[in-house]
Amino acid sequence: MEAVRLPREVALLVNPIAGKGRGREAGEVALRRLRDAGFAVRDLCATDAAPGLALARQAVADGVWALVVVGGDGMVHLGVQAVAQTGTHLGIVPTGTGNDVARYLDLPRGDPAAATDRVIASMPRRIDLARCGATYFVTVLAAGLDAVVNERANAMTWPRGQLRYTLATLAELRTFEPIDYTLELDGETRRLEAMLVAVGNGPSFGGGLRITEGALLDDGLLDVVVIHPMSKAALVRAYPTLFRGTHVHLPEYEHHRVREVTLAAAGIVAYADGERLGALPLTVRSIPGGLSVLS
Repeated sequence: MEAVRLPREVALLVNPIAGKGRGREAGEVALRRLRDAGFAVRDLCATDAAPGLALARQAVADGVWALVVVGGDGMVHLGVQAVAQTGTHLGIVPTGTGNDVARYLDLPRGDPAAATDRVIASMPRRIDLARCGATYFVTVLAAGLDAVVNERANAMTWPRGQLRYTLATLAELRTFEPIDYTLELDGETRRLEAMLVAVGNGPSFGGGLRITEGALLDDGLLDVVVIHPMSKAALVRAYPTLFRGTHVHLPEYEHHRVREVTLAAAGIVAYADGERLGALPLTVRSIPGGLSVLS
């Protein structure tokens, strides 16, 4: 007698109140298309990060084939905490404002049906992660002017998207001064003054700001970028180059590729994947092949 083949089970994680209800609508689209494709879908809804992560981790522990998250980089970040260094794959239906991870993977943005179809049709691919303490991240750790801007932008309710980061940057530039850092790059200590230090697993953050231009998702290395002191006027002029990655030609730019970096600076709170990590000092390590994505 021929054995009956059960459908693969996936967990679908949605924040139904995200984007003034757009999360719920996108989740419903993804749910229908996954079921129509023959998947058994465990429908997970959570309006807060802690219960959402608990639900996702339980699904992974139960052996689901994939965790599909609907949302922006914050939801991707949450999903990564559940599936990192496991055999469960991560699928992404991007509906956020930044969507840098979706950019990395060339996923459709703003079209939940097309993004879900990409998840359905894709093969698993392993990419690197970065780890800071018990937290994993995919994009960039910001620890300088960029982190200060994140603090301000996250407190703003208007406008949405990249313009919010631009306005927050201009506001912070009025009073910002260079920061004294101590860096340990694969055990080598550097003391320097800089506008910012960024640690990239991938090349961009903040909706396409390519601060760690050239960072690869599968080289087992972190890209550490230092922007040395410059005048506020020069920094304003340089800001648009971040969208093109041409800031790498600035004389104030410095770049290292390492497996581990420790950052220390007084009064600086670091962000990664747009989420608040905590105050420096912090140590970041590369986790080669730490995440399996459907891409």
